[in-house]
Amino acid sequence: MVPFAGWEMPVQYASVIQEGKAVREHAGMFDVSHMARLVLKGERVFEYLEHITANDVSKLTDGTGQYSLLPNDQGGCVDDIIVYRLEENKYAMVVNASNHEKDVAWMLRQNSFGVDIKDETNDTAMIAVQGPSAVPLLAEHSDAYEALTNAPAFGVVQAQIGGVDCMCCRSGYTGEDGYELICHAEEAPGLWNELVELGVVPCGLASRDALRVEAGLPLYGHELGDDMSPVAAGLNWVISKTKAFIGSDIINKARAEGTPTKLQGIRLDSKRLITPDMKVFVEGREVGTVSSGVFSPTLDCSVAFAFIDASIALETPCAIDIRGKMEPGTIVNKRFYKRAK
Repeated sequence: MVPFAGWEMPVQYASVIQEGKAVREHAGMFDVSHMARLVLKGERVFEYLEHITANDVSKLTDGTGQYSLLPNDQGGCVDDIIVYRLEENKYAMVVNASNHEKDVAWMLRQNSFGVDIKDETNDTAMIAVQGPSAVPLLAEHSDAYEALTNAPAFGVVQAQIGGVDCMCCRSGYTGEDGYELICHAEEAPGLWNELVELGVVPCGLASRDALRVEAGLPLYGHELGDDMSPVAAGLNWVISKTKAFIGSDIINKARAEGTPTKLQGIRLDSKRLITPDMKVFVEGREVGTVSSGVFSPTLDCSVAFAFIDASIALETPCAIDIRGKMEPGTIVNKRFYKRAK
């Protein structure tokens, strides 16, 4: 167990390799109750969310959600988030644990729209069940088989899982299919134990980090930040091209002109551990800096994200300075793993 954003979190239950294998081949679960859960209501909540988030909230219908950003007015991000539309004038939002207080304070400062913001983090829990068997397993032990089976990505289904009332969100942080289950906090231990009985493998922070890097997913504080452009992080796809929002002029300028660096992947030839801030070289010239690095259980080698000189092409040979030794690798697309549909 390690302290993380005010919570005690398990680094691993068995081993990172075993847990990663479970998620990629069957089903694993993560206690992600540290992620903050907010409910937003009001007659102008749609206007408010269109103003404070980068994605197009107008695309949401009841029971759907989207990955998005809370941009600041300097072209960076307060946080990356998920927004769900529950019904007209009622939305849910999940934000990062490390930014919980900062996000709520920022949102309150922007709230000239009369929106009611309720923090339900301490009253609820969240368990992410991920893997190719996750959806059929959950559906078979629910009262909403068809709805859970057929929901779209980021869809929301209200269902009982093992007799526990859950808001089931078809999202996650591993690159696999699955649901994030939000339930009353006091019912979470029973739900967890029921899932263990069904063969779902408990997984910790270390395997979650390895899986998200394999899937090309950013982590706030590493690939995103208050002074880091989401354009450089490759997140144009979650930034509206049609609406104005906080910081949109600066972000649109970066999108039109490009950024000096771009987030890329690096696949190392070896299994040596890569850590943030290590330098990347091409033909002896420093071209970038590592933001995240892990050993990939799926690829059986070390992989990393790095902000690289935007002029450097993919498939370019490179080297990372790992404690004084140049370890060879290749600059590649940052999405190392893509599940079969």
